[in-house]
Amino acid sequence: MKNILKPTIVLLVICIIAGSVLALIYNKTEPIIAENNRIEEENARKEVLSLADNFELVYENNNILYYRGFDNNKLVGYVFKCSKYGYSSTIKIMVGIDTLLMITGIKIVDQQETPGLGANCTEQEFTEKFKKTNPETILADKDGGDIVSITGATITTRTVANSIREKFQELKEKFNKKNVDEGSKIK
Repeated sequence: MKNILKPTIVLLVICIIAGSVLALIYNKTEPIIAENNRIEEENARKEVLSLADNFELVYENNNILYYRGFDNNKLVGYVFKCSKYGYSSTIKIMVGIDTLLMITGIKIVDQQETPGLGANCTEQEFTEKFKKTNPETILADKDGGDIVSITGATITTRTVANSIREKFQELKEKFNKKNVDEGSKIK
């Protein structure tokens, strides 16, 4: 019995100490990580809708729907986040659109796609293909659209295009309703 009890107690003490150290480290780093994520997201919003100097959150039922971008208190566009599972990971995208509902820019904010293939979706050469396109009809070239697929990463390209189109279609009515309510009409 002694042969089992002593190692069990030693292991229990080690687990308690390790758990306490991990909890302490988490409590110290969690606010720093949260602040860094907030700054990173703010920078992404500014990148995809560069005309805006400030952003306002739009909520519905305590869920963040999108951001409205303003320049000197004049509405210049919207920013929304979308995500969809690609080839090997969920791809999270920040999308900016102007008041004419055309894409001003996209930024891949998180992905774990295949390095050298799908991971190339973060490259400027790929994200630039989305500028000045209609998010409602955006499709990859393999699906009859204008977005040329990344070589060897058709699934990733489709995922980005489909994610943007689907989220935009979900939010389009809200964009138009919000503007009509505030007196600035969108065509």
